Amino acid sequence: MANNNNKKSKTDVLFECSWEICNKVGGIYTVIMSKAALMKQHYKEYFLIGPYFEDKARDIFLEEDAPKEFKKAFDSLKKEGIVCRFGSWQIKGDPKTILIDFQGFVQNKNAIKKDLWDDFKIDSLNAGWEFEEPMMWSTAAAKLIESYCSNSNPKNEKKVAAHFHEWMAGAGILYLKGSSAEKKTKIATVFTTHATMLGRTISGSGEPLYEMLEEMDPEKEAYEHGVESKHLTEKACAENCDVFTTVSEITSIEAEKILGRKADVLVLNGLDIAKFPTYEECAIKHRKNRDVIRDFVSYYFFPHYNFDIEETLLMFIVGRYEFKNKGIDIFIKSLAKLNEMMKKQKSKKTVIAFFWIPRDVHGTKMELSSNKNMYYQIRDFVDDNLELLKERIIENVITSKKDIIDDVRKFQQMRLFDKDWLLEAKKIKSAFEKKGNPLLSTHNLPDEEHDAIMWNFVNTGLDNKEDDKVKVIFYPVYLTGVDGLIDLPYYDCITGCHLGVFPSYYEPWGYTPLESAALGVPSLTTDLGGFGRFLQSKGHVNKGVFILNRFGKDEDEAVNHFTKILHNFTLLDEKGRVREKIMAKESANLADWKELIHNYFNAHDYAIEKVWGK
Repeated sequence: MANNNNKKSKTDVLFECSWEICNKVGGIYTVIMSKAALMKQHYKEYFLIGPYFEDKARDIFLEEDAPKEFKKAFDSLKKEGIVCRFGSWQIKGDPKTILIDFQGFVQNKNAIKKDLWDDFKIDSLNAGWEFEEPMMWSTAAAKLIESYCSNSNPKNEKKVAAHFHEWMAGAGILYLKGSSAEKKTKIATVFTTHATMLGRTISGSGEPLYEMLEEMDPEKEAYEHGVESKHLTEKACAENCDVFTTVSEITSIEAEKILGRKADVLVLNGLDIAKFPTYEECAIKHRKNRDVIRDFVSYYFFPHYNFDIEETLLMFIVGRYEFKNKGIDIFIKSLAKLNEMMKKQKSKKTVIAFFWIPRDVHGTKMELSSNKNMYYQIRDFVDDNLELLKERIIENVITSKKDIIDDVRKFQQMRLFDKDWLLEAKKIKSAFEKKGNPLLSTHNLPDEEHDAIMWNFVNTGLDNKEDDKVKVIFYPVYLTGVDGLIDLPYYDCITGCHLGVFPSYYEPWGYTPLESAALGVPSLTTDLGGFGRFLQSKGHVNKGVFILNRFGKDEDEAVNHFTKILHNFTLLDEKGRVREKIMAKESANLADWKELIHNYFNAHDYAIEKVWGK
């Protein structure tokens, strides 16, 4: 299909339904939010439908009077216990949004489950609230679309499409395709799988998903892993929607085997690149935020020993605590190999690897809090004496009888500090010093010795000894900007680093390496991730975004390739790193929504053609 974002749409009215509209849970929130303005520009009538949760909607949803074409539908649904709130989502484009309060609809839970079984053989007998809650919301969303069409488009003059995201919205499609819906209304349906429920579950359990695909019995696996209701819903949606889409080529391969249908259209994920800083702005942010992170590194390590902070590279991994899925396992192994390599080569560089992986914690380590307090006490002490120091430097400069360049020895020997100052400095420094190795984690972890990250640090020799060239820091809290340590928001932490590392085994798309690149920070992704395969399809490989080969490779091969990429990065000089930063921005530009949004338009038009004809 042609890539023409300006061609006239065949879709007159579009409803886009997602559990993550005004309800941030995962990556789908970013998908919908970042493209909403372009969707609104393209469609004369574009409406988002999400769940109503007062605490989440309060600051981002502006409620308004419902337009007349919705009033009959809203009134009708209210009698069934479904309360619809019309307004706008306070994001770029201010898209019109309907949030559904379905609490009064809960009484229909078992009836909906029965319909899903009768019409599609979806076994939800043992499903709990995690399945039932989105099931009821999405059914209510479908009834809203159906009621709108019955009341405002009874003759089907307007071509209406409804786009549902993930299994959480799946019951909506199945309601429209099931026996309960009013068949006189024409509604073209599009379903997007961002990641199959079964695929994510299998890979998350440590099993080799891609090696299993050809021979597996999906339904049997779903029951064995306890995700049968979600899997069967997803499969029924893929089979019954008018147009089936996935967010990447790798997910389409997975869906064809697990759900029984290959994607009709790939709706690749993008970003609104215009919202990200220019390269020049990124360079300024990098220096500023790098210095903040360097302060943290200084009080984390320097009480124990010193290294050259100017020759230190800051790397990071960030995301959910999915040890295998996110590639945390092979990152640790590759860092261990890199450490040994750099020690043998007597590298002048030091690598600090941050593991920004949130989990439950019991407060910040007391030792680290003490280090921080002493570090800033030293800074305050120096600040308090800066004027005196300045005066003495000036005095030495103007009283020098020779040219400063010829008087190097005198300037090296000149006394800038009096005895009292030196004694106080010695006292503070003594209090700052610590014995032993620096911490491996910033926070106290329940059952710490059995934590996967901590256990693997220790068992691969990443224990932050003085002679280690690779140091590791498990930082298990969200980067809110007020965590009490680095105190920088997520994006600022990224811009302060030199390399973002995302070696995922299972990654249907992969926003994190794309976001990192858009912020002018080189990143690493894999050929098992949608973004990595997208760059490969564009012939844009290892240009600011390094692609780790994992498809069809065993762990040793992947770790060796990974270590080589990391080692080569440590060999870059400043000019080389700047070159990678520039190319990273260029790679991110390929995934601008302005370049990718046409895939959504094509999917909707294709669905309209299947229902209304060409």
